[in-house]
Amino acid sequence: MKGRKNIYLRFAVVIALVYFGLLIILYCSESANSDAMIQTFGDAFWYSLVTLTTVGYGDLIPVTPLGHVVGMIFLLLSAGIMVTLLGAVMSFITSEGMPFLLLSLQRHKNWYYFADYGVESDTLAANIYKEDPDALIIYGEQRSRRSEIPNYPCIYLNVSPDKIVDKKKKVGAECKIFFLKENDIGINKRAINLHELPVEVYARTTNGQDKLSGNIYFFHSYECCARQYWRSKPLCKHENTIVLIGFGNYGTSILERAILTNIISIEQHVAYHIFGDAKEFLSIHYRLGELFSLDEESERKDSLIFHKETWTENPSILERADRIIICEDDEQNGWSAFWTLNKYYRIRGRIDLRSSWKVPGISYFGANEDIYTTQQIIRTDLNKAAIMINDIFRRSVSYPTLGWNELDDLHRQSKIVAADHLLMKTRILLEDETITELTAPVVKKAYERYCKTKNTKNTREMYRKLDHMRWLRFYTFYNWSYGSFRNDVARQHPMLCEYEELSPEQKQERDAAWELMGNISAELE
Repeated sequence: MKGRKNIYLRFAVVIALVYFGLLIILYCSESANSDAMIQTFGDAFWYSLVTLTTVGYGDLIPVTPLGHVVGMIFLLLSAGIMVTLLGAVMSFITSEGMPFLLLSLQRHKNWYYFADYGVESDTLAANIYKEDPDALIIYGEQRSRRSEIPNYPCIYLNVSPDKIVDKKKKVGAECKIFFLKENDIGINKRAINLHELPVEVYARTTNGQDKLSGNIYFFHSYECCARQYWRSKPLCKHENTIVLIGFGNYGTSILERAILTNIISIEQHVAYHIFGDAKEFLSIHYRLGELFSLDEESERKDSLIFHKETWTENPSILERADRIIICEDDEQNGWSAFWTLNKYYRIRGRIDLRSSWKVPGISYFGANEDIYTTQQIIRTDLNKAAIMINDIFRRSVSYPTLGWNELDDLHRQSKIVAADHLLMKTRILLEDETITELTAPVVKKAYERYCKTKNTKNTREMYRKLDHMRWLRFYTFYNWSYGSFRNDVARQHPMLCEYEELSPEQKQERDAAWELMGNISAELE
Protein backbone atom coordinates (compact mmCIF):
# COMPACT_ATOMS: atom_id res chain seq x y z
CA MET A 1 0.00 0.00 0.00
CA LYS A 2 2.85 2.37 0.89
CA GLY A 3 4.67 1.60 -2.42
CA ARG A 4 1.50 2.27 -4.38
CA LYS A 5 1.12 5.68 -2.72
CA ASN A 6 4.70 6.58 -3.64
CA ILE A 7 4.07 5.71 -7.29
CA TYR A 8 0.92 7.86 -7.34
CA LEU A 9 2.85 10.74 -5.76
CA ARG A 10 5.68 10.56 -8.31
CA PHE A 11 3.21 10.41 -11.17
CA ALA A 12 1.39 13.48 -9.86
CA VAL A 13 4.69 15.37 -9.58
CA VAL A 14 5.60 14.52 -13.18
CA ILE A 15 2.17 15.65 -14.45
CA ALA A 16 2.46 18.92 -12.52
CA LEU A 17 5.95 19.62 -13.93
CA VAL A 18 4.79 18.93 -17.51
CA TYR A 19 1.76 21.17 -17.03
CA PHE A 20 3.74 24.11 -15.67
CA GLY A 21 6.35 23.61 -18.39
CA LEU A 22 3.66 23.92 -21.06
CA LEU A 23 2.29 27.05 -19.36
CA ILE A 24 5.74 28.65 -19.41
CA ILE A 25 6.24 27.78 -23.09
CA LEU A 26 2.81 29.17 -23.96
CA TYR A 27 3.41 32.38 -22.00
CA CYS A 28 6.88 32.98 -23.43
CA SER A 29 5.89 32.34 -27.07
CA GLU A 30 2.70 34.44 -26.97
CA SER A 31 3.91 37.38 -24.89
CA ALA A 32 6.76 37.95 -27.39
CA ASN A 33 4.17 38.70 -30.05
CA SER A 34 2.53 42.13 -29.61
CA ASP A 35 -0.58 41.04 -31.52
CA ALA A 36 -1.17 37.98 -29.31
CA MET A 37 -4.16 37.88 -26.94
CA ILE A 38 -2.18 35.99 -24.27
CA GLN A 39 0.16 38.53 -22.75
CA THR A 40 0.47 37.49 -19.08
CA PHE A 41 1.06 34.23 -17.20
CA GLY A 42 -2.48 34.57 -15.82
CA ASP A 43 -3.81 34.66 -19.41
CA ALA A 44 -1.89 31.47 -20.19
CA PHE A 45 -3.27 29.76 -17.05
CA TRP A 46 -6.84 30.82 -17.85
CA TYR A 47 -6.54 29.52 -21.42
CA SER A 48 -5.22 26.15 -20.19
CA LEU A 49 -8.01 25.87 -17.66
CA VAL A 50 -10.75 26.65 -20.19
CA THR A 51 -9.24 24.26 -22.76
CA LEU A 52 -8.57 21.35 -20.40
CA THR A 53 -12.09 21.50 -19.01
CA THR A 54 -13.52 21.65 -22.55
CA VAL A 55 -15.46 24.84 -21.71
CA GLY A 56 -13.93 26.72 -24.60
CA TYR A 57 -15.06 30.36 -24.11
CA GLY A 58 -12.89 31.53 -27.09
CA ASP A 59 -11.92 34.80 -25.34
CA LEU A 60 -8.24 33.83 -25.52
CA ILE A 61 -6.55 31.94 -28.35
CA PRO A 62 -2.86 31.41 -29.22
CA VAL A 63 -1.57 32.97 -32.43
CA THR A 64 2.04 31.80 -32.57
CA PRO A 65 3.07 28.42 -34.09
CA LEU A 66 4.49 27.27 -30.74
CA GLY A 67 1.32 28.46 -28.97
CA HIS A 68 -0.75 26.42 -31.43
CA VAL A 69 1.31 23.31 -30.58
CA VAL A 70 0.76 23.85 -26.86
CA GLY A 71 -2.95 24.43 -27.47
CA MET A 72 -3.19 21.12 -29.40
CA ILE A 73 -1.50 19.33 -26.49
CA PHE A 74 -4.02 20.87 -24.05
CA LEU A 75 -6.89 19.75 -26.33
CA LEU A 76 -5.57 16.19 -26.41
CA LEU A 77 -5.06 16.23 -22.65
CA SER A 78 -8.61 17.47 -22.11
CA ALA A 79 -10.02 14.30 -23.73
CA GLY A 80 -7.85 12.15 -21.47
CA ILE A 81 -8.87 14.13 -18.40
CA MET A 82 -12.59 13.70 -19.17
CA VAL A 83 -12.18 9.94 -19.66
CA THR A 84 -10.16 9.72 -16.43
CA LEU A 85 -12.73 11.73 -14.51
CA LEU A 86 -15.57 9.59 -15.85
CA GLY A 87 -13.65 6.45 -14.89
CA ALA A 88 -12.96 7.84 -11.43
CA VAL A 89 -16.63 8.66 -10.92
CA MET A 90 -17.71 5.16 -12.05
CA SER A 91 -15.03 3.59 -9.88
CA PHE A 92 -16.20 5.69 -6.94
CA ILE A 93 -19.78 4.55 -7.41
CA THR A 94 -19.05 0.87 -8.00
CA SER A 95 -16.29 0.37 -5.40
CA GLU A 96 -15.82 1.51 -1.82
CA GLY A 97 -16.11 5.21 -2.48
CA MET A 98 -19.90 5.59 -2.55
CA PRO A 99 -20.59 3.17 0.36
CA PHE A 100 -17.96 4.94 2.46
CA LEU A 101 -19.58 8.28 1.62
CA LEU A 102 -22.93 6.88 2.73
CA LEU A 103 -21.30 5.64 5.93
CA SER A 104 -19.90 9.10 6.63
CA LEU A 105 -23.37 10.60 6.27
CA GLN A 106 -24.82 8.10 8.78
CA ARG A 107 -22.20 8.05 11.50
CA HIS A 108 -24.78 9.01 14.15
CA LYS A 109 -26.73 5.75 13.67
CA ASN A 110 -26.12 2.38 15.29
CA TRP A 111 -24.06 0.22 12.93
CA TYR A 112 -24.43 -3.55 12.59
CA TYR A 113 -21.75 -5.12 10.42
CA PHE A 114 -22.28 -8.68 9.13
CA ALA A 115 -19.12 -10.26 7.78
CA ASP A 116 -21.13 -12.64 5.61
CA TYR A 117 -24.54 -12.82 3.94
CA GLY A 118 -26.73 -15.86 4.61
CA VAL A 119 -30.10 -16.93 6.00
CA GLU A 120 -28.95 -16.40 9.58
CA SER A 121 -27.46 -12.96 8.89
CA ASP A 122 -30.53 -11.87 6.95
CA THR A 123 -32.89 -13.04 9.70
CA LEU A 124 -30.98 -11.30 12.49
CA ALA A 125 -30.59 -8.11 10.43
CA ALA A 126 -34.34 -8.05 9.73
CA ASN A 127 -35.09 -8.46 13.46
CA ILE A 128 -32.61 -5.71 14.33
CA TYR A 129 -34.27 -3.39 11.81
CA LYS A 130 -37.71 -4.13 13.32
CA GLU A 131 -36.48 -3.02 16.75
CA ASP A 132 -34.32 -0.16 15.47
CA PRO A 133 -35.61 1.24 12.13
CA ASP A 134 -32.84 3.83 12.22
CA ALA A 135 -30.13 1.14 12.33
CA LEU A 136 -27.53 0.91 9.57
CA ILE A 137 -27.05 -2.66 8.31
CA ILE A 138 -23.69 -3.30 6.61
CA TYR A 139 -22.72 -6.52 4.81
CA GLY A 140 -19.13 -7.51 4.18
CA GLU A 141 -20.06 -9.69 1.20
CA GLN A 142 -22.63 -9.51 -1.57
CA ARG A 143 -25.70 -11.69 -1.47
CA SER A 144 -25.97 -14.38 -4.11
CA ARG A 145 -28.10 -13.67 -7.15
CA ARG A 146 -30.55 -16.35 -6.09
CA SER A 147 -31.11 -14.74 -2.69
CA GLU A 148 -34.20 -12.68 -2.05
CA ILE A 149 -33.73 -8.93 -1.85
CA PRO A 150 -33.69 -7.86 1.84
CA ASN A 151 -36.79 -6.00 3.01
CA TYR A 152 -34.67 -3.51 4.93
CA PRO A 153 -32.10 -0.92 3.77
CA CYS A 154 -28.49 -2.11 3.81
CA ILE A 155 -25.05 -1.39 2.37
CA TYR A 156 -22.71 -3.94 0.79
CA LEU A 157 -19.09 -3.08 1.48
CA ASN A 158 -16.34 -5.63 0.95
CA VAL A 159 -13.85 -4.31 3.52
CA SER A 160 -12.39 -5.65 6.75
CA PRO A 161 -14.21 -4.98 10.05
CA ASP A 162 -11.37 -2.82 11.39
CA LYS A 163 -11.97 -0.33 8.54
CA ILE A 164 -15.62 -0.13 9.54
CA VAL A 165 -14.70 0.43 13.16
CA ASP A 166 -12.15 3.07 12.19
CA LYS A 167 -14.86 4.91 10.25
CA LYS A 168 -17.12 4.74 13.30
CA LYS A 169 -14.60 6.03 15.87
CA LYS A 170 -15.34 9.04 18.08
CA VAL A 171 -19.10 8.62 17.64
CA GLY A 172 -21.42 7.77 20.51
CA ALA A 173 -23.66 5.32 18.61
CA GLU A 174 -23.05 1.56 18.77
CA CYS A 175 -21.13 -0.61 16.34
CA LYS A 176 -21.52 -4.40 16.53
CA ILE A 177 -19.86 -7.04 14.36
CA PHE A 178 -21.33 -10.46 13.52
CA PHE A 179 -19.80 -13.65 12.13
CA LEU A 180 -22.66 -16.05 11.48
CA LYS A 181 -21.19 -18.68 9.16
CA GLU A 182 -20.85 -21.90 11.16
CA ASN A 183 -17.15 -22.58 10.72
CA ASP A 184 -15.27 -22.99 13.97
CA ILE A 185 -11.70 -22.59 12.80
CA GLY A 186 -12.23 -19.71 10.40
CA ILE A 187 -14.76 -17.77 12.47
CA ASN A 188 -12.97 -18.21 15.78
CA LYS A 189 -9.75 -16.90 14.28
CA ARG A 190 -11.42 -13.91 12.57
CA ALA A 191 -13.34 -13.04 15.74
CA ILE A 192 -10.35 -13.34 18.09
CA ASN A 193 -8.33 -11.05 15.82
CA LEU A 194 -10.78 -8.28 16.74
CA HIS A 195 -10.31 -8.51 20.50
CA GLU A 196 -8.59 -5.11 20.67
CA LEU A 197 -11.29 -3.23 18.78
CA PRO A 198 -13.68 -1.06 20.86
CA VAL A 199 -16.77 -2.94 19.65
CA GLU A 200 -18.83 -6.01 20.55
CA VAL A 201 -18.17 -9.06 18.37
CA TYR A 202 -20.64 -11.97 18.05
CA ALA A 203 -19.44 -15.20 16.47
CA ARG A 204 -21.53 -18.28 15.74
CA THR A 205 -19.72 -21.53 16.48
CA THR A 206 -20.42 -25.24 17.01
CA ASN A 207 -17.80 -25.66 19.69
CA GLY A 208 -19.11 -26.08 23.24
CA GLN A 209 -21.15 -23.78 25.42
CA ASP A 210 -21.87 -20.14 24.91
CA LYS A 211 -18.80 -18.18 25.91
CA LEU A 212 -18.18 -14.51 26.60
CA SER A 213 -14.53 -13.48 26.39
CA GLY A 214 -13.82 -9.76 26.70
CA ASN A 215 -15.56 -8.03 23.82
CA ILE A 216 -16.11 -11.33 21.93
CA TYR A 217 -19.19 -13.47 22.43
CA PHE A 218 -19.27 -16.98 20.99
CA PHE A 219 -22.66 -18.66 20.66
CA HIS A 220 -24.19 -21.55 18.80
CA SER A 221 -27.65 -22.07 17.35
CA TYR A 222 -28.36 -25.21 19.39
CA GLU A 223 -28.04 -23.32 22.66
CA CYS A 224 -30.14 -20.44 21.30
CA CYS A 225 -32.81 -22.89 20.18
CA ALA A 226 -32.89 -24.59 23.60
CA ARG A 227 -33.16 -21.28 25.45
CA GLN A 228 -35.92 -20.12 23.12
CA TYR A 229 -37.79 -23.40 23.57
CA TRP A 230 -37.89 -23.43 27.38
CA ARG A 231 -38.67 -19.71 27.57
CA SER A 232 -41.58 -19.92 25.13
CA LYS A 233 -42.82 -23.30 26.43
CA PRO A 234 -41.76 -23.47 30.11
CA LEU A 235 -42.19 -26.51 32.32
CA CYS A 236 -45.53 -26.69 34.13
CA LYS A 237 -46.26 -28.19 37.57
CA HIS A 238 -48.53 -30.92 36.21
CA GLU A 239 -45.88 -32.27 33.84
CA ASN A 240 -44.23 -35.38 35.24
CA THR A 241 -43.20 -37.26 32.09
CA ILE A 242 -41.31 -35.63 29.22
CA VAL A 243 -40.02 -37.48 26.15
CA LEU A 244 -37.15 -36.31 23.93
CA ILE A 245 -36.98 -37.86 20.46
CA GLY A 246 -33.56 -37.17 19.01
CA PHE A 247 -30.43 -36.64 21.05
CA GLY A 248 -28.05 -34.94 18.66
CA ASN A 249 -26.95 -31.33 18.98
CA TYR A 250 -30.44 -29.90 19.49
CA GLY A 251 -31.65 -32.65 21.81
CA THR A 252 -28.55 -32.40 23.97
CA SER A 253 -28.89 -28.62 24.32
CA ILE A 254 -32.58 -28.91 25.22
CA LEU A 255 -31.84 -31.47 27.93
CA GLU A 256 -28.93 -29.41 29.27
CA ARG A 257 -31.16 -26.35 29.52
CA ALA A 258 -33.86 -28.44 31.25
CA ILE A 259 -31.34 -29.68 33.81
CA LEU A 260 -30.13 -26.15 34.56
CA THR A 261 -33.39 -24.16 34.60
CA ASN A 262 -36.40 -26.49 34.95
CA ILE A 263 -36.67 -26.12 38.74
CA ILE A 264 -40.23 -25.32 39.66
CA SER A 265 -40.73 -27.02 43.05
CA ILE A 266 -38.55 -28.41 45.84
CA GLU A 267 -40.66 -31.57 45.67
CA GLN A 268 -40.77 -32.01 41.90
CA HIS A 269 -40.09 -35.36 40.25
CA VAL A 270 -40.05 -34.96 36.48
CA ALA A 271 -38.99 -37.99 34.46
CA TYR A 272 -37.13 -37.20 31.23
CA HIS A 273 -37.14 -40.12 28.79
CA ILE A 274 -34.44 -39.59 26.16
CA PHE A 275 -34.24 -41.62 22.95
CA GLY A 276 -30.82 -41.35 21.37
CA ASP A 277 -27.18 -42.15 21.97
CA ALA A 278 -26.28 -40.71 25.40
CA LYS A 279 -22.93 -42.41 25.94
CA GLU A 280 -20.83 -39.29 25.36
CA PHE A 281 -23.22 -37.06 27.32
CA LEU A 282 -23.10 -39.26 30.42
CA SER A 283 -19.33 -39.66 30.22
CA ILE A 284 -18.89 -35.87 30.19
CA HIS A 285 -21.44 -35.14 32.94
CA TYR A 286 -20.45 -38.06 35.13
CA ARG A 287 -21.77 -36.60 38.42
CA LEU A 288 -25.40 -36.22 37.36
CA GLY A 289 -26.29 -39.40 39.23
CA GLU A 290 -25.70 -37.53 42.52
CA LEU A 291 -28.77 -35.32 41.93
CA PHE A 292 -30.86 -37.27 39.42
CA SER A 293 -32.23 -40.77 39.32
CA LEU A 294 -30.66 -42.47 36.31
CA ASP A 295 -32.37 -45.26 34.34
CA GLU A 296 -35.48 -45.45 36.54
CA GLU A 297 -38.24 -43.06 37.57
CA SER A 298 -38.20 -41.63 41.08
CA GLU A 299 -40.92 -39.99 43.18
CA ARG A 300 -38.37 -38.01 45.21
CA LYS A 301 -36.34 -36.25 42.49
CA ASP A 302 -36.08 -35.73 38.77
CA SER A 303 -35.10 -38.69 36.61
CA LEU A 304 -32.98 -38.97 33.46
CA ILE A 305 -33.79 -42.20 31.65
CA PHE A 306 -31.78 -42.89 28.50
CA HIS A 307 -33.28 -45.53 26.21
CA LYS A 308 -31.04 -47.62 23.97
CA GLU A 309 -33.99 -48.90 21.97
CA THR A 310 -35.97 -46.72 19.55
CA TRP A 311 -38.94 -44.64 20.62
CA THR A 312 -41.29 -46.70 18.45
CA GLU A 313 -40.64 -49.64 20.80
CA ASN A 314 -42.04 -47.77 23.83
CA PRO A 315 -45.67 -46.93 23.09
CA SER A 316 -46.66 -46.92 26.78
CA ILE A 317 -44.20 -44.11 27.59
CA LEU A 318 -45.30 -42.08 24.57
CA GLU A 319 -48.97 -42.43 25.41
CA ARG A 320 -48.65 -41.29 29.03
CA ALA A 321 -46.16 -38.50 28.32
CA ASP A 322 -47.21 -34.97 29.26
CA ARG A 323 -44.96 -33.59 26.55
CA ILE A 324 -43.07 -35.04 23.59
CA ILE A 325 -40.23 -32.94 22.18
CA ILE A 326 -39.12 -33.89 18.67
CA CYS A 327 -35.66 -32.39 18.34
CA GLU A 328 -33.94 -34.38 15.60
CA ASP A 329 -30.97 -32.63 13.98
CA ASP A 330 -32.31 -33.78 10.62
CA GLU A 331 -35.62 -31.93 10.20
CA GLN A 332 -36.88 -34.52 7.73
CA ASN A 333 -36.51 -37.22 10.39
CA GLY A 334 -38.32 -34.93 12.82
CA TRP A 335 -41.26 -34.48 10.49
CA SER A 336 -41.40 -38.22 9.86
CA ALA A 337 -41.57 -38.85 13.63
CA PHE A 338 -44.27 -36.18 14.01
CA TRP A 339 -46.57 -37.73 11.38
CA THR A 340 -45.95 -41.24 12.71
CA LEU A 341 -46.90 -40.20 16.24
CA ASN A 342 -50.09 -38.52 15.07
CA LYS A 343 -51.07 -41.38 12.79
CA TYR A 344 -50.39 -44.47 14.92
CA TYR A 345 -50.24 -43.52 18.62
CA ARG A 346 -52.71 -42.36 21.23
CA ILE A 347 -50.97 -39.24 22.45
CA ARG A 348 -52.58 -37.39 25.38
CA GLY A 349 -49.84 -34.79 25.87
CA ARG A 350 -48.53 -32.05 23.62
CA ILE A 351 -46.08 -32.64 20.76
CA ASP A 352 -43.46 -29.93 20.11
CA LEU A 353 -41.64 -30.16 16.78
CA ARG A 354 -38.36 -28.43 15.94
CA SER A 355 -38.73 -26.63 12.65
CA SER A 356 -36.52 -23.94 11.09
CA TRP A 357 -39.63 -22.28 9.65
CA LYS A 358 -42.98 -21.35 11.13
CA VAL A 359 -45.72 -23.92 10.68
CA PRO A 360 -49.34 -22.81 11.30
CA GLY A 361 -51.46 -25.20 13.34
CA ILE A 362 -48.47 -27.10 14.80
CA SER A 363 -46.67 -26.57 18.10
CA TYR A 364 -43.25 -25.84 16.66
CA PHE A 365 -40.07 -24.27 17.97
CA GLY A 366 -36.64 -23.31 16.65
CA ALA A 367 -37.71 -21.19 13.66
CA ASN A 368 -34.89 -18.99 12.38
CA GLU A 369 -36.78 -15.79 13.04
CA ASP A 370 -37.27 -16.85 16.69
CA ILE A 371 -33.65 -17.89 17.21
CA TYR A 372 -31.77 -15.12 15.42
CA THR A 373 -33.09 -12.22 17.47
CA THR A 374 -31.37 -9.56 19.54
CA GLN A 375 -32.61 -11.20 22.74
CA GLN A 376 -31.07 -14.52 21.74
CA ILE A 377 -27.83 -13.32 20.15
CA ILE A 378 -26.96 -9.97 21.72
CA ARG A 379 -28.75 -10.86 24.98
CA THR A 380 -28.43 -7.41 26.49
CA ASP A 381 -31.20 -7.93 29.07
CA LEU A 382 -29.96 -11.39 30.12
CA ASN A 383 -26.36 -10.24 30.54
CA LYS A 384 -27.49 -7.16 32.49
CA ALA A 385 -29.48 -9.41 34.81
CA ALA A 386 -26.48 -11.70 35.32
CA ILE A 387 -24.27 -8.71 36.21
CA MET A 388 -26.93 -7.48 38.66
CA ILE A 389 -27.07 -10.91 40.33
CA ASN A 390 -23.33 -10.84 40.83
CA ASP A 391 -23.47 -7.32 42.29
CA ILE A 392 -26.30 -8.27 44.69
CA PHE A 393 -24.42 -11.41 45.69
CA ARG A 394 -21.26 -9.42 46.43
CA ARG A 395 -23.19 -7.07 48.70
CA SER A 396 -24.86 -9.94 50.57
CA VAL A 397 -21.69 -11.75 51.71
CA SER A 398 -18.98 -10.75 54.17
CA TYR A 399 -16.04 -12.33 52.30
CA PRO A 400 -14.24 -10.87 49.24
CA THR A 401 -15.78 -11.73 45.87
CA LEU A 402 -14.95 -10.94 42.26
CA GLY A 403 -16.57 -8.34 40.01
CA TRP A 404 -18.14 -9.35 36.71
CA ASN A 405 -15.09 -8.52 34.60
CA GLU A 406 -12.89 -10.58 36.94
CA LEU A 407 -15.01 -13.75 36.74
CA ASP A 408 -13.94 -16.68 34.60
CA ASP A 409 -16.24 -18.15 31.95
CA LEU A 410 -17.73 -20.80 34.27
CA HIS A 411 -18.77 -18.38 36.98
CA ARG A 412 -20.12 -15.89 34.48
CA GLN A 413 -22.18 -18.72 33.07
CA SER A 414 -23.47 -19.55 36.56
CA LYS A 415 -24.85 -16.01 36.88
CA ILE A 416 -26.35 -16.17 33.38
CA VAL A 417 -28.14 -19.43 34.26
CA ALA A 418 -29.44 -17.78 37.44
CA ALA A 419 -30.80 -14.94 35.30
CA ASP A 420 -32.35 -17.50 32.94
CA HIS A 421 -34.30 -18.95 35.87
CA LEU A 422 -35.91 -15.58 36.56
CA LEU A 423 -38.89 -16.47 34.34
CA MET A 424 -39.54 -19.62 36.36
CA LYS A 425 -39.27 -17.67 39.64
CA THR A 426 -41.84 -15.20 38.35
CA ARG A 427 -44.25 -18.02 37.45
CA ILE A 428 -43.74 -19.56 40.91
CA LEU A 429 -44.34 -16.32 42.80
CA LEU A 430 -47.46 -15.37 40.86
CA GLU A 431 -48.70 -18.97 40.55
CA ASP A 432 -49.38 -18.23 36.89
CA GLU A 433 -48.14 -20.71 34.28
CA THR A 434 -49.36 -18.61 31.35
CA ILE A 435 -46.43 -16.19 31.79
CA THR A 436 -43.82 -16.70 29.07
CA GLU A 437 -42.37 -13.19 28.89
CA LEU A 438 -40.89 -10.83 31.47
CA THR A 439 -42.52 -7.42 31.28
CA ALA A 440 -42.20 -4.53 33.73
CA PRO A 441 -45.69 -4.99 35.30
CA VAL A 442 -45.23 -8.77 35.64
CA VAL A 443 -41.79 -8.56 37.26
CA LYS A 444 -42.91 -5.74 39.56
CA LYS A 445 -45.92 -7.75 40.69
CA ALA A 446 -43.73 -10.81 41.28
CA TYR A 447 -41.23 -8.81 43.30
CA GLU A 448 -44.00 -7.29 45.44
CA ARG A 449 -45.26 -10.82 46.08
CA TYR A 450 -41.76 -11.90 47.08
CA CYS A 451 -41.40 -8.97 49.51
CA LYS A 452 -44.75 -9.84 51.15
CA THR A 453 -44.04 -13.54 51.57
CA LYS A 454 -40.28 -13.74 52.26
CA ASN A 455 -40.68 -12.77 55.91
CA THR A 456 -42.65 -15.93 56.59
CA LYS A 457 -40.02 -18.42 57.74
CA ASN A 458 -41.36 -21.44 55.87
CA THR A 459 -41.82 -19.49 52.65
CA ARG A 460 -38.40 -17.89 52.85
CA GLU A 461 -36.82 -21.29 53.42
CA MET A 462 -38.71 -22.66 50.44
CA TYR A 463 -37.40 -19.87 48.20
CA ARG A 464 -33.84 -20.46 49.36
CA LYS A 465 -34.09 -24.23 48.97
CA LEU A 466 -35.41 -23.81 45.44
CA ASP A 467 -32.51 -21.62 44.38
CA HIS A 468 -30.03 -23.86 46.17
CA MET A 469 -31.40 -26.77 44.11
CA ARG A 470 -30.79 -24.73 40.96
CA TRP A 471 -27.28 -23.82 42.15
CA LEU A 472 -26.46 -27.46 42.98
CA ARG A 473 -27.58 -28.57 39.53
CA PHE A 474 -25.32 -26.07 37.83
CA TYR A 475 -22.15 -27.06 39.64
CA THR A 476 -22.94 -30.78 39.52
CA PHE A 477 -23.56 -30.46 35.77
CA TYR A 478 -19.98 -29.16 35.46
CA ASN A 479 -18.70 -31.98 37.69
CA TRP A 480 -17.97 -30.06 40.86
CA SER A 481 -18.06 -31.90 44.20
CA TYR A 482 -18.10 -31.13 47.89
CA GLY A 483 -14.93 -29.91 49.56
CA SER A 484 -14.21 -28.39 52.97
CA PHE A 485 -12.63 -25.43 51.21
CA ARG A 486 -13.30 -23.93 47.83
CA ASN A 487 -10.82 -25.08 45.23
CA ASP A 488 -11.56 -23.99 41.66
CA VAL A 489 -8.80 -26.14 40.18
CA ALA A 490 -10.08 -29.31 41.88
CA ARG A 491 -13.68 -28.17 41.28
CA GLN A 492 -14.64 -28.42 44.95
CA HIS A 493 -17.00 -26.18 46.90
CA PRO A 494 -18.15 -26.29 50.56
CA MET A 495 -21.75 -25.44 49.59
CA LEU A 496 -22.22 -28.55 47.45
CA CYS A 497 -24.27 -30.22 50.14
CA GLU A 498 -27.86 -30.45 51.35
CA TYR A 499 -29.52 -27.14 52.15
CA GLU A 500 -29.87 -28.05 55.83
CA GLU A 501 -26.07 -28.35 56.12
CA LEU A 502 -25.45 -24.76 55.01
CA SER A 503 -24.47 -22.02 57.45
CA PRO A 504 -26.92 -19.13 58.05
CA GLU A 505 -24.77 -16.85 55.87
CA GLN A 506 -24.62 -19.43 53.08
CA LYS A 507 -28.40 -19.80 53.19
CA GLN A 508 -28.76 -16.03 52.91
CA GLU A 509 -26.67 -16.05 49.72
CA ARG A 510 -29.55 -17.79 47.98
CA ASP A 511 -31.62 -14.58 48.30
CA ALA A 512 -29.59 -12.77 45.62
CA ALA A 513 -31.37 -14.31 42.63
CA TRP A 514 -34.78 -13.43 44.14
CA GLU A 515 -33.80 -9.90 45.15
CA LEU A 516 -32.80 -9.36 41.52
CA MET A 517 -36.45 -8.90 40.59
CA GLY A 518 -36.52 -5.48 42.18
CA ASN A 519 -33.59 -4.36 40.02
CA ILE A 520 -35.07 -5.92 36.86
CA SER A 521 -38.42 -4.26 37.49
CA ALA A 522 -36.78 -0.84 37.81
CA GLU A 523 -34.67 -1.49 34.70
CA LEU A 524 -37.68 -2.51 32.59
CA GLU A 525 -39.64 0.54 33.71
